[in-house]
Parts: sequence; structure tokens; C-alpha cells
Amino acid sequence: MTIAEKLEKYAPPTPSRWREEAEFRIKNRQWLRYSQNIAMVVLDKMEELGLTQNALAERMGCSQQYISKMLQGRENLTLETICKLEKTLDIHILHEMYID
Repeated sequence: MTIAEKLEKYAPPTPSRWREEAEFRIKNRQWLRYSQNIAMVVLDKMEELGLTQNALAERMGCSQQYISKMLQGRENLTLETICKLEKTLDIHILHEMYID
């Protein structure tokens, strides 16, 4: 049995999405970096305030699942969402990201 045949034997039944995910990260690198930076600023402020994802979601009027996605740094945030975060957490996100 060749190496390729052995690998094929152990391959999962569903195809891997690693190529699509890698292409997505390359294509969207710039806004993903912003999203990750925003997530870090929000996480730091949440820790400072002792807020959970549920508490932040309640204050913002959204779901905990949305907060979770946002904090993963892969959510393409709207200006409206950024403004809600700033108001809810009493911070200036873009200022925090680039002044430090």
C-alpha cells in the first residue's frame, strides 16, 4: 500500500476547508487585523469591568453568540456596532488601538 493510499484510508469523509479558510484570511487580512485589535480592546475593558459576554450582550441588546463571534476577531463590525461598544464600555476603541 502506498503512502497516498494509507492517507486516503484515514481521511475524514467530509473534505477539509483549510484551503478556503487560508484564502479567506489572505483576502481579508487587513480588516481581520482591525477586527482582532478591536476584540483585544473590548476583552481588556470587559476584564477591567468584570463583564461577562452575557452581561455585555444584555447591555448592547444583542445575543451572547454575536458577542462571542465578535471577540474571536473574525467579525466584520459595522460602525454602528463599534459605536454601541464604545458607548456601552465607555471607551474610544479606535483611539485605544492606535495611541498605545
